[in-house]
Amino acid sequence: MTTKPKAKKFRIRRTPSAEEAASAAPTSQPTATGPVPPTAAALAAAAAGVRPATPVQPAMRGRVDSPAQVAAETSLDAIRQEGLTGRQLRMARRVAQKHGLAVTSDFDAVRQLRAKGIDPFERSSIIDLVTPDPNAVVAMPTGGAVATAPNGGAIGRIQLPQTVPQKNTDVGFPNQPSPSERRESEIRAIQVELTKRRRRKLIMLGARLGVFVGLPTLLCAIYFFAIATPMYATKTEFVIQKSEAAASGAGGLAGLFQGTSLANAQDSITVQSFLTSRDAMVRLDNEHGFKSVFSSENIDPIQRLPADATNEQAYRVYVNHMKVAFDPTEGIIKMEVIAPDPQTSQIFSEALVGYAEEQVDTLTERLRNDQMSGALKSFQEADARRQAALEELVKVQNATGTLETGAEASNIFGQISQLESEKTQKVLELAGLQNVRRPNQSRVTAIQDRINLLDGMISDLRAQLTTAVGSANSLASNSAALRQAEENYQFQLVMVQQAQTMMETARLEANRQTRYLSMGVRPVAPDEPTYPKAFENSVVAFLVFAGIYLMISLTASILREQVAS
Repeated sequence: MTTKPKAKKFRIRRTPSAEEAASAAPTSQPTATGPVPPTAAALAAAAAGVRPATPVQPAMRGRVDSPAQVAAETSLDAIRQEGLTGRQLRMARRVAQKHGLAVTSDFDAVRQLRAKGIDPFERSSIIDLVTPDPNAVVAMPTGGAVATAPNGGAIGRIQLPQTVPQKNTDVGFPNQPSPSERRESEIRAIQVELTKRRRRKLIMLGARLGVFVGLPTLLCAIYFFAIATPMYATKTEFVIQKSEAAASGAGGLAGLFQGTSLANAQDSITVQSFLTSRDAMVRLDNEHGFKSVFSSENIDPIQRLPADATNEQAYRVYVNHMKVAFDPTEGIIKMEVIAPDPQTSQIFSEALVGYAEEQVDTLTERLRNDQMSGALKSFQEADARRQAALEELVKVQNATGTLETGAEASNIFGQISQLESEKTQKVLELAGLQNVRRPNQSRVTAIQDRINLLDGMISDLRAQLTTAVGSANSLASNSAALRQAEENYQFQLVMVQQAQTMMETARLEANRQTRYLSMGVRPVAPDEPTYPKAFENSVVAFLVFAGIYLMISLTASILREQVAS
């Protein structure tokens, strides 16, 4: 195992010039017991502003730094790499000056403070900074200081460390403030300007709010509290119901929703639309003088109708003073009628309820009339077809000469059956005569002739039933025509009976009321005015104007920002 060789860092300084050596030379050489006090001539020269002559030292050709100096330089490089801000470095220098350290730079101040175990950025170290007594030490332009006594006498020249040579920018202006003071004064001026600007903006904002929000709200409040005419509201609630017969006859989805609020939702919405329509307003004006009530001089100018108001103007007032709402969950129609006096409000409410009930009655009037007329027309057509079928049946009966299709055929079939029975007996008798050895030939011939005669008669009867279709005397064709006429007549007779039943049902439905308007809350005249709600309306006006102002201000700010960018 090998170890890395350790080497010390050395630095060779350049040889200072004579001027640098003269400026760096101290005014007094320290001794073992302390610095040598300056002479009287030196003090006088310092007071007069004359720099004393310094002895010229021999020029140095070169010098090797000690390990301590190299370590200090290394520490300074590390401190520089920490990325300290200018404010932190200035704070470190002030803390070093407080502790009487001779520093060459801000980074050296940080190094020396840390070497003494002092944190240059600690809050207590910054707060405890004190300003030295101005009567104790007076800085000299040459970097030295003259100690003075309380009575003003000079004690002696004290050599202070002047490690960083700085250009004196205050020559000729001894009362000019320091950069830190100038910076603080500029910051205070900026703060004052910001304060004035904020105050000015707040004043302008308050003025705009007062003009665009406060003033309109105040005008609205004055109107609601002092000018608006008191209005009285009458509330009414009713529901529309169907009869049990109509409900039981409904099929499909209507039957599924039976018993719920959805079953009558369509009728309720129709009645609501009618109550808020111009038709209801015109009828209310014709019967109870709606325009004349709201054209009275007792109503404030904003709510008052002109004397010659049109229907459109009256309808706008009607919509504002007649409110109808439908609750789909309960199926209840809620109506509120507003008028200048309670009696008029009740009269208007009762009249509108009557209009609604009539509207409910007429909802199915056209349907019932259509059903009745359709059933009557169907019955008349069925009766006409039945009459035509009956005439055709009579015509066929006259043509065939029979009244019933099965009577003649049954007679022929009966004759054929009798002849067949007789023929069977004769065949058996002939077989019995032929079984003997010597039969009676005359009797055999007679029986044989009788059998042949029966066969002929049976054939003739069968021929009557099976004659060709084209023959006019065909029993089968006559029977078929007669049967077809009878079946057609019977069918038309059944259709007439069904049409008659439908007509009777339609007549009953037309005479029955299928929908009813049931009152839940009857109209009662109020004894106190309901409107205007001054406080609530004033708050709403404030919110409305504030919202409008907010939207306009935001829009203007966005546009200003877009234009500026």
